[in-house]
Amino acid sequence: MSRFAKAGDTVEKLVENSYKAIDEGAYDLKREVSHDAISLKKAILSCPHAALITEVKFSSPSRGQIRNFGTPAEIALAMEEAGATALSVLTQPYLFDGSVQNLIAIRKAVAIPLLMKDIVVSDVQIDAAKKAGADCILLIKAVFDRNLAESSMESLYDRAAKKGLQVLVEAHSSQEYADCIKSRYELVGINNRNLSDLAVDIKNTERLIKEHGKGSSIIISESGISKPADIQYLKKAGADAFLVGTSIMETGDIGAKVAELYNAL
Repeated sequence: MSRFAKAGDTVEKLVENSYKAIDEGAYDLKREVSHDAISLKKAILSCPHAALITEVKFSSPSRGQIRNFGTPAEIALAMEEAGATALSVLTQPYLFDGSVQNLIAIRKAVAIPLLMKDIVVSDVQIDAAKKAGADCILLIKAVFDRNLAESSMESLYDRAAKKGLQVLVEAHSSQEYADCIKSRYELVGINNRNLSDLAVDIKNTERLIKEHGKGSSIIISESGISKPADIQYLKKAGADAFLVGTSIMETGDIGAKVAELYNAL
């Protein structure tokens, strides 16, 4: 049991799972994947259509099991071939059925940027991200605002940067997003899912951009995106890229779904 998290809401539960996975050696890697960093920022800025970060996840806290067939590498390749700008790969074993091994397998299969999607609370996970071939990691601002991580967000951000990893900082609330814009983070994610009750409101992206602008940040809208109209609406609202998971993973033809969303713009 971690000394930080207590039984309670979703954020604390997710954090607790990260410490559990760390303690059980889920991020211990003997070998390092040889890999030259690929810039997620450049990939987004140079995308001719909708800049999609498609997510390889087999389960989620809100939906339970999403997909039970296809290997991570097969799914990733289908996404890449259909136009995905980058891939988000779940590496959290609990509630998401993810693993660092999935990230390694996907890194060997595709040549686009990879975001290691996890609830990062420790240097251990950042070191694993680099070893497994990730190009970017996720830091969830709520985790650090509540002092649930081993060190500050600045400390983990700097560690990632020194390893050549880009960082996507995720905000959910108006205050979190305002802080991110003020701090001028290069990549800022707006999660349309409320972490307290897991409800999704796609209008969250528009609301936060209207309130605080974008500054110099690239804004990635996350959660609740399932159709071309969603992409078009979010682009008009100011989003630069779109992280899409469940609606792609639950479909029978991943390539067709990715292509449909990619060609929305």
